[in-house]
Amino acid sequence: MKKQTAVEWLFAHLLPFLPFSDPKEREHFRRCLSEAKEMEKENMIGLLQWMNKIASETPMRLETDLDDIVEQYYNETYGGDK
Repeated sequence: MKKQTAVEWLFAHLLPFLPFSDPKEREHFRRCLSEAKEMEKENMIGLLQWMNKIASETPMRLETDLDDIVEQYYNETYGGDK
């Protein structure tokens, strides 16, 4: 079974509440979904690149430090829980 990205999950849960009165609106929604998924993919690539950089600078045990690494990346990139 294919996993759903957070973006796909959000759009799927919003879709039933959006009354599309014009076919152009539905097409716009689909384009937004496609762009959001591409942005999500780019964010994942950015995380991996950042992790590679950190790993090359600092020895770490990935299995114990992964949560902290992702949290640090998220806070530096997106400003944390703001």
